[in-house]
Parts: sequence; structure tokens; C-alpha cells
Amino acid sequence: MIIPRHLLPIVKNRAEQYPVITVTGPRQSGKTTLCKQAFPDKPYANLERPDTRDFARSDPRGFLAQFGDGVVLDEIQRVPELLSWIQVEVDEKKQMGQFVLTGSHQFELSREISQSLAGRTALLKLLPLSMAELQDAGLPVAADSLLYKGGYPRIYEQALDPAMVLGDYFETYVQRDLRELLQLKNLQLFEKFVRLTAGRSGQLLNMQSLANDVGVSGYTINEWINLLEASYIVFRLPPWFANVGKRLIKSPKLYFYDVGLAAWLMGITREEHLATHPLRGNLFENLVVLEVFKTFYNRGERPNAYFYRDSAKNEADLVLEAGDGLRLLEVKAAQTVASDAMRPAQKVAGFLGERVRQLVLVYGGEMPQQRSEFTVLPYFSVGGWV
Repeated sequence: MIIPRHLLPIVKNRAEQYPVITVTGPRQSGKTTLCKQAFPDKPYANLERPDTRDFARSDPRGFLAQFGDGVVLDEIQRVPELLSWIQVEVDEKKQMGQFVLTGSHQFELSREISQSLAGRTALLKLLPLSMAELQDAGLPVAADSLLYKGGYPRIYEQALDPAMVLGDYFETYVQRDLRELLQLKNLQLFEKFVRLTAGRSGQLLNMQSLANDVGVSGYTINEWINLLEASYIVFRLPPWFANVGKRLIKSPKLYFYDVGLAAWLMGITREEHLATHPLRGNLFENLVVLEVFKTFYNRGERPNAYFYRDSAKNEADLVLEAGDGLRLLEVKAAQTVASDAMRPAQKVAGFLGERVRQLVLVYGGEMPQQRSEFTVLPYFSVGGWV
């Protein structure tokens, strides 16, 4: 069973407008399957394979000459020097949709692409499965099941044990990717760091606190956070700034690109562990924020997303900025709506004034509601709202 991806029509559309399509995202998020579905007639080359990689490095002109009308090149960051040759090829042929590239190291790849393929490629992101994609495939989206399983397609398409898949995923990531990207002197310390980072999901990123808990320098923590971000393990949500006469928090909040991986790193190896877990609310917030990001990326767009918090602890979990103003989202894991649930976000709306277009409470229940001052949305419908 292959679950249809919402990004598929966007990929096809961009191929009519750009000579190169680049799809980035975490390992095993479904990039290869998506590109093969979108371009079934194109040949495919995996640069993870040593023989293919050696050919591409030693004779890039000859390697590309095999593919007269283009090719799907998987994990292009393994041979970044190919991008200069691809630039020459597309400038000569001027053929739309000629090359389709995938990559799972976003900073390194972005730097190389900006140097070689600026203006020649569409840049798209494919994250693990969204709630909306699971719903469209007829699969259940119970909250604890989502928090436990995450969104990696293999878990759903092959009915695999999430704890096994996510454990193997992390081991592979540490053993293969990290050894190539960074000379880790102590893998145990790094694993401790990643597990502690998962415990801080949905919270303000405090580098010094994390450094103290892991037992390494603040510089090392910064380097490791950058590495997790580059590898699509975590992302930082920046604070929203405006001249509102308040002392605003300047640290970003930290989230995982897959909530199931964060749960596994916290030691959650069975779904029933979530019912009483003290960090379930953090994981739930991560799930909702991630769904917002997935919805934008699946439309080929980039979210203007932030959070708001000031020194008086007035906060909004998510601030979405658009041309017509701001939308404030508050996330609560509870299945009922408490009378004071929106009080902090309503205070923020008061500071921000007419710029605020809508207040939304996303909660763990199932019934949408329209209150006089805000909208109540079930967690599984947030993608449709976006």
C-alpha cells in the first residue's frame, strides 16, 4: 500500500516551469517514491551506491551523458560537484523538468544549489506523512497513535512496529550520517544529548542548560543542534518580534520533524505509555505545529510561522503571518475546552491590536466550535484550516 502524497501534483506542476526539481526532507520521508511516481519514465540513479557515486565523481560528464532526457538523482548531496555539470546541461538544453534531485542534508545542499542552480530549480520539502494524508488514505488519526507512530511512511505502508523502525532509524542516522558529517569522539554523549533534546520538544531552547545536563560546552551543543537541524531531525521556531512595548523572549522553541521519533527518544516504546506521560502535552503541541508546517510545504509554500512570549508569560503557541494580518493559535492536548484556555492568547491579541485576524484553539477533542471570540478546532482538522 502506497499512501498518496499531497506534494505530488505540485512536483509535476513545477516540472513544467523549471529545468530542475529539488525535493529535500528527512531520510525515509518518501522522497524517492514521490519522484518515481511523478516521473515514472525517467531513469533513476542512487548516489548512495558506491559504484554509482564513484562514476559520478570521476567522470561527471560521462555519468550525465547516460541520461539524455534527464534523470532522478537520489541523495545529490553525496556528489555536490555534479550540480555544476547539471547547470551547464540545463543551460544548453533549456528543457523543463530535465533533472529531479533529492537530498536529506538541507544546509549543505542549499549552499551548493544557491551557487550552481540559482533560478534554475524549484525547491520543495517533503516531510513525513501529515494527518491530512493519513485521513485521505482512510487511516485512523487517533492522537496517541499519531504521537507513538509519527509519520514515516514505512510504518503505515508495511504495518511495522514503530519502536523497531524508529530505533533502527536513529541507529542508522548516528552510525552512517553523523560519522560522515562530524567526527564524534563520544557517541554515547551525543545520544544522551539527542534524548535530552527530545525531552525539551515544544520548549524554549536553552543551550546552556542543555550543555550542563549533557556535560559538554555550549559551543558543542550549538554545533550539535545545527547538525540535527541540517539532517531534518529538529527545527527551530523563531519568536515573533514587533514594537508592542513588551520585553519579548528572544530564544527559539525547538520541535522535532517527526513526533514519533521524539516519543521514542523519550523512552516511549508502547502507545499506552502516552496516557500518563508528563510530556504528552509537549508532543501534542509538536504534532500540531508540525501539521501546520507540513500543510504549507505540501502546497509548495514556506510558512511565516513564529511564536509569541513575553517576560510576563503572555504567549501564543503559534503566530502565522500573512498579507492580511496575523492568526494566533493556542494548542491544548485536553479533550475538553477549559473556560480560560485562550486567556494568554487573548492577552497577546490585545497587545497586537488590529493586526490579529483570528484566534484559534486547537485541542485534543473531536468537535469544532465557533465561540464568540475564537474558533475551536480538533487537532486533525488543522491542516484543512490552514
